Amino acid sequence: EKQPLPWEMRVRVAYYIAQALDHCNTENRKIYHDLNAYRVLFDEDGDPCPSSFGLIKNSRDGKSYSTNLAYTPPEFLRTGRVIPESLIYSYGTVLVDLLSGKHIPPSHALDMIRGKNALLLMDSSLEGQYASDDATKMVEIASKCLQYEARDRPDIIFLLTAVAPLQKQKEVASCILMALPKNSVVVPRSLSPLGKACAQMDLTSVHDILLKTGYKDEEGAEIELSFQEWTPQVQQIINTKKFGDLAFRDKNFKSAIEYYSKLVSLMSVPSATIFAQRSLSYLLNGQSELALRDSMQAQVCIPKWPIAFYLQALALSKLGMESDAQDMLNDGAALETKKQNSWRT
Repeated sequence: EKQPLPWEMRVRVAYYIAQALDHCNTENRKIYHDLNAYRVLFDEDGDPCPSSFGLIKNSRDGKSYSTNLAYTPPEFLRTGRVIPESLIYSYGTVLVDLLSGKHIPPSHALDMIRGKNALLLMDSSLEGQYASDDATKMVEIASKCLQYEARDRPDIIFLLTAVAPLQKQKEVASCILMALPKNSVVVPRSLSPLGKACAQMDLTSVHDILLKTGYKDEEGAEIELSFQEWTPQVQQIINTKKFGDLAFRDKNFKSAIEYYSKLVSLMSVPSATIFAQRSLSYLLNGQSELALRDSMQAQVCIPKWPIAFYLQALALSKLGMESDAQDMLNDGAALETKKQNSWRT
């Protein structure tokens, strides 16, 4: 609100969106519905990312569009459907927003461009930040994208090729371009052996500690099973758990994942320890995203369980999300301290 987005950052937004759309195209997901400036979010490093991929209804049918009709592709108004070329039109509307700093209807923007008043389109707060040739090229790209006939619009490869040379400070981090404050990392004063192992990403030590900890944090889980151990389903659960624990102990993590996955599907009440041990197995199998999911599931089972927080910190570190990992490490340490203080009193 206080500081307009600088020109170089606006160019980066245009390029990163084009990169994301090119990736979708290569993955055969050619239609991103309702692309607009409000769909662009910024991650913890300040890098722009298109969002809401999974939140658009009927996306595979090419029927849904929710923005103001003034911004929708002409073919949608004619037929009620969007096509891959509609995405290029929407990209053009985002370029207009980036150039002007305003939400200008495409038809109005085109009138300004055709009337040789392209510079009137430019955000006045950007004055002195760009070369006139670069601004002219960006305006031309927007104009090509906003053509009425879908066949007259460029493809995504053209957009990547056209926008890439306009970046002049590619080596400068986005957070610096936007003058975002860097969060200072606060290291916990004291960490348990598990916390230290996770902070150091020492998976071998984490495995040893989880083996010693076992299921002691899940009071009553074993007792509840023992009363029904003669029913076939519960006997299957006990056997599956036994084989999973043996595989986990013997560091056969691929088998541990298979047994624990079967166990999760069999159990009516999920086990935090099963999720924790499968999470570490995923990490040791190079599947960090699945490890993060399981560590979060462990927290759902036992909301204030330090082990769940420490495993999330470990998975987040593996995924390169250091700031979030540090937060989880701090939370885990705080929960352990609180737990120890309650024992003393």
